[in-house]
Amino acid sequence: MSIRVAILAAAILAGAPHPSHAQLITHRDLSLKMALAIAQSALEVCGDTTSIAVVDRAGRVRVLLEGDNASPHNAELARRKAYTARTFRTPSAEWAKRTETANAGQRELTDVIPLGGGMPIKVGEDTVGGVGLSGAVGGQPMEEKCANAGIASVAQHLK
Repeated sequence: MSIRVAILAAAILAGAPHPSHAQLITHRDLSLKMALAIAQSALEVCGDTTSIAVVDRAGRVRVLLEGDNASPHNAELARRKAYTARTFRTPSAEWAKRTETANAGQRELTDVIPLGGGMPIKVGEDTVGGVGLSGAVGGQPMEEKCANAGIASVAQHLK
């Protein structure tokens, strides 16, 4: 029995990664200045009834702007829309539609929301953040337009 254990242990150790093969993972993330530029550009397009949230690749809020006439609940909705777009790497409206029947359990996850108005921020295929808006005159289609305008304002840096 001890021979089998020794052989099994040797096999496991032989297949285990050696510390010399370990490596760091490098990635891009949003700077505060970039997140602020996205939020300010979106606010300029959507106006002062809107709240805008920008989250980084880990889903943490980098910037939250509230227009002078935004409703109190808009900030939380904007944050959740940005988080949803970031974590699912797709516009929040697309995710909402996709989870109406299939994968509906995802809607029970903390901080996600099945509403339009959130857009992922991408560098190629790498999702580095998300932007979400709430409270725009014209509703969710306008919020998506404003989110895209904010992302477009920094597009030259997202390469």
